[in-house]
Amino acid sequence: MKKDTEQKNYSFFRHEKCEYFPCHKGVDPEDFNCLFCYCPLYAKGRECGGNFRYTEKGIKDCSNCTVPHRRENYGLVISKLK
Repeated sequence: MKKDTEQKNYSFFRHEKCEYFPCHKGVDPEDFNCLFCYCPLYAKGRECGGNFRYTEKGIKDCSNCTVPHRRENYGLVISKLK
């Protein structure tokens, strides 16, 4: 059974016409959530909970992270912002 927020229209948006869709590999395109296109957890640095790395220049690279793009993670993202 899905969580209540996963059934709400505001918790999921897929922009299939975007020239970058899907921008990350590893997520089923049917469940790819574009709502957090620019991840609100980026600024949390190491505490974001995603699959990231820091480049040699100290830049956070989230190109391997799918956390905000998975339909089921809406609640997780919101809870980390509180």
